Amino acid sequence: MLPANLTPEYYAAEEAYKKASTAEEKMEALREMLAVIPKHKGTEKLQGDLRRRLSKLREESQKKPQKSTYNPFLIEKQGAGQVVMIGHPNTGKSSLITALTRAKAKVADYPFTTTIPVAGMIPFENILIQLIDTPPYSPEGAPPGLLDAIRRGDLLLLLIDISSDDCLEQIENLLSFLEGKKVIHFSQGEGEDDTDLTGVKLLPFLILATKADHRESEENLEIIAELKPELSLMPVSAAKGIGLEELKRCIFEKLEIIRVYTKAPGSDPDLEEPFVLKKGETVLDLAENIHRDFPERLKNARVWGSAKFDGQSVPREHVLEDGDIVELNIT
Repeated sequence: MLPANLTPEYYAAEEAYKKASTAEEKMEALREMLAVIPKHKGTEKLQGDLRRRLSKLREESQKKPQKSTYNPFLIEKQGAGQVVMIGHPNTGKSSLITALTRAKAKVADYPFTTTIPVAGMIPFENILIQLIDTPPYSPEGAPPGLLDAIRRGDLLLLLIDISSDDCLEQIENLLSFLEGKKVIHFSQGEGEDDTDLTGVKLLPFLILATKADHRESEENLEIIAELKPELSLMPVSAAKGIGLEELKRCIFEKLEIIRVYTKAPGSDPDLEEPFVLKKGETVLDLAENIHRDFPERLKNARVWGSAKFDGQSVPREHVLEDGDIVELNIT
């Protein structure tokens, strides 16, 4: 048998797994064990066992009936996507959610104003996108439940106070924390999503440079551009409205979603409430979104937009695009 040569980091994660009292804590420890375990022939069997345990825990947690205990970090997804903000104290998360949504977030000049997540809906053209403000992150420790709330999101907004002297340190702390927890993979390319070795979905993200209206912000942006040219920062200001409309558009694009409209034969399309699909989804996916019985009953479809000509009959596998109008012929 080949030696495993397990590292102290692995044994620390294994100890955390043994001490874990909840399924979430056990899954987090297993993810850490898989992340730090040496990758060679001697650990292949152990890696497989860890993945099986993680998969089993994930399945059990999904089947397990939810307890009546209130969990403020468990926010049901609504709208076209769930966007989660994370940032150090006083980086302007509460101000931003107030500016972008109708959520009544408490805004103050002192740290840790937000103690539990606050959700609001961003209106973008004819859809709504959910935005969540989370309690502030600190290098000394993240609030309990924060990591789970982040993992459930579809897109992350990393906020830094660009007017602050420690804005670069804020970015480095956030990236280090999220990469270390296998939430993002910055070195793959900013904002790219992928799946890591544990089967966990990595999230796309945007870095927002808040308080861009402050006097020190322009100079700090130039310094970061020189020191960290690989970073792409979007300057915004909740107080002055700088970059907010551009941010909405960028969020929509990063979510990689499309809006599809339907029409009944001989009728005008409903352009008020589109169906929201992921990019790459098809006529068949649309039919399933409308009604679970429709895929089996779908005879054919006609498409206005991405088809070669308006009203063209297309196969069930036809990939839809944003703005398409679809007429389904159901038997």
